[in-house]
Amino acid sequence: MSSQEHLLTTRDWLAIERTKLANERTFLAYFRTFIVFLASGITILKLEFLTELKSLGFALVILAPLLLIIGLIRLLKVKRKIKKHYKI
Repeated sequence: MSSQEHLLTTRDWLAIERTKLANERTFLAYFRTFIVFLASGITILKLEFLTELKSLGFALVILAPLLLIIGLIRLLKVKRKIKKHYKI
């Protein structure tokens, strides 16, 4: 293979950048969901007139960090895969 075959065209480079941005947007969606779950869970636990929903509050507070961890793992995994595939 010649050295020119390893060079990325502008179209290829832009496609890689779009993929990176899509990966970041996906992580931000996980992060938004984490914030909503955490805030909702804490609100349910703190408000006295929602005592019958305490178990839901606990579930949301427990699930929130799991969502964040899943999002981080996915972000790093896809980022590593992009770098490996395109040798950037």
